[in-house]
Amino acid sequence: MSKFIINGGKKLNGEVKVGGSKNAALPILAATLLTDQPCVIKNVPDIADTHTMLKILESLGSEVTFKNHVVRIQTKTLSRKKPASELCCKMRASVLLVGPLLARTGRAVLPYPGGCVLGARPIDTHADVLSKMGVKQIEESPDEIIFEGKPRANVVVMPEFSVTATENAIMAAARTLGETQIRLAAVEPHVQDLCIFLESMGVDINGIGTHTLKIRGKKNLRGATYVIRPDYLEAGTLVCAAALLADKSVLIKNIVPRDLDAFWNLLREVGVKFELGKHDVKIFGSGKLKACKRLQTNVFPGFPTDLQPPFVVLLTQATGESYIHEALFDGRFKYFPELERMGAKIKVTNPHEAIVTGPTKLTAHEIKSWDIRAGAAMILAGLIAKGKTVVTDIKYIDRGYEKFDEKLRSLGADISREA
Repeated sequence: MSKFIINGGKKLNGEVKVGGSKNAALPILAATLLTDQPCVIKNVPDIADTHTMLKILESLGSEVTFKNHVVRIQTKTLSRKKPASELCCKMRASVLLVGPLLARTGRAVLPYPGGCVLGARPIDTHADVLSKMGVKQIEESPDEIIFEGKPRANVVVMPEFSVTATENAIMAAARTLGETQIRLAAVEPHVQDLCIFLESMGVDINGIGTHTLKIRGKKNLRGATYVIRPDYLEAGTLVCAAALLADKSVLIKNIVPRDLDAFWNLLREVGVKFELGKHDVKIFGSGKLKACKRLQTNVFPGFPTDLQPPFVVLLTQATGESYIHEALFDGRFKYFPELERMGAKIKVTNPHEAIVTGPTKLTAHEIKSWDIRAGAAMILAGLIAKGKTVVTDIKYIDRGYEKFDEKLRSLGADISREA
């Protein structure tokens, strides 16, 4: 299996460009099933999850080309066969096919979705939301999920701020006549991107970026051309790398600063020096970092759970005790033993809370990726560790970060991929 070899301690300088958002691209690609007309999606990240989603769509009857970050896709007719289990089991985002399949055909049959192991993530919320729209869950087994019924307009109160369940509800309502209200909707940037894309297809959506969406669908939706927004999670990860190792400065281009408001606040608190531009941020070589009073993850616009792992690596180099409260996933701390092998001082008080004490000099070790974001954090730990670090199970990193090693090398990191 492939792995990354990192010789730590190299300072970073220069500039790097953030790619398109994985979490926006996947639901938007799923949403192209809502029309039989051609769609052109630009700024699509060339990552493993994108290729998996496109293979699933092809198995459902879509005609697809993907070149130079542009996907051209058309689904004239939908196959009623179930997508291959080995594809759907690779990523949780395959559940996003339920909404558009129901909207177009009134039936969705999928192998149970897989993905990163971050704790229990059942489909109960999806079933609850869809039932309020008149859709029935026929059966649930460990291997597949089956929903039947054309969605009907209704008032849907989300039982939790679930991103994927919100996205499924939005897509289920996209071809439904009448007004569907979705209350307590998730408002993450990628949810907003999906809404804007659907508007370009002819759906009328009010309240984008708020917790109440009012959707008036249309029976026949047109094709559309759309540009995926920049990936704020990739941006935040690169910022953490620069905050740890910037010599003079690192310029990170193609970002949407408002997507990371809570992140910038915590970055200031720990003493990182930076300047925000309209579409970029410049990180300056910092002096001593100081502990934060509390890193608490939350739904948007709170601190993103996906940026908790790289930020914890940053906190290992901060003076004092930093308190971590992971509010969303009970499996998010699984990467802690990898950091502790490198010398990090972390005390877990319960599955959702921990204390990081620093600064600690990290030393090279062979470490593994537990999930997409923890994998990126392991790379950051290797970049600051003394000696040669080997990061294994990098298939997770390739699912969410396009050419992450190349981008870091362009800034001066000593990192290589080995088969």
